Amino acid sequence: MPTVLITGATSGLGRYVAFELVRSGYVVLAHGRDPDRTERLVAELRTEGEAHGFVADLASLARVRELGERVAAAHPRLDVLINNAGIGFGSPGGGREESADGHELRFAVNYLAPVALTRALLPVLRASAPARIVNVGSAGQQPLDFDDIGMTRTYDGVTAYRRSKLALAAHTFALAEELAGTGVSVNVLHPATFMDTAMVRDADVTPLSTVADGAAAVLALATAESGQDMTGRYFDGTSPSRAHSDAYDREVWKRLSTVTDRLLGAGA
Repeated sequence: MPTVLITGATSGLGRYVAFELVRSGYVVLAHGRDPDRTERLVAELRTEGEAHGFVADLASLARVRELGERVAAAHPRLDVLINNAGIGFGSPGGGREESADGHELRFAVNYLAPVALTRALLPVLRASAPARIVNVGSAGQQPLDFDDIGMTRTYDGVTAYRRSKLALAAHTFALAEELAGTGVSVNVLHPATFMDTAMVRDADVTPLSTVADGAAAVLALATAESGQDMTGRYFDGTSPSRAHSDAYDREVWKRLSTVTDRLLGAGA
């Protein structure tokens, strides 16, 4: 049976996708931050098929790397990695927050964590090829300020979120080139606009779509035959689209790679 790891699986989009995949015969590795919620989710998933839980706080790079090590040790075959977990805008007017490593929190969880987890699992994904990486991004993307990547001078939760999602898109396209010919595809998508999730409600935003709408897009990349053939692509829902122009800029890739290596090294 194919195996999939879904981060942020205890609620919202991740939870919906987990149930769809376990019912389709996938072994679901469900990641959550809270041990009790993760345990309850796995118990529910096991009424439908095979599932295993993994607990980690993605705001800590050490915990992210440990998650990768635990998954690789327990499951030497990994067909799909869905980097779904993330933090939204936050409450309107909310202040700047930091991760366990002292990085701006949204950049840390929405960008650094999936990069670190993907790097930790690349040997398993390569060995399992054909394999897929699906990065859950957003249509809301803003250019990065490399002179203040941590937003210490001026802070806004919406801007922080959108910069983290541009970084994730740029990383996806650069990684696709790196993995060319390995049988591991990597794509990024905007699942749906303002889904009915806690992330959206916490930002005091009225939901415009359902998690089912967003799940259709994730599942298409994770399971459809076409999802394996395409790599280095951005999707708006199930439709091929274009990310922010900066995400395709190789100079942005280069500067982002330098910053990423520095920040990940600082969290080692």
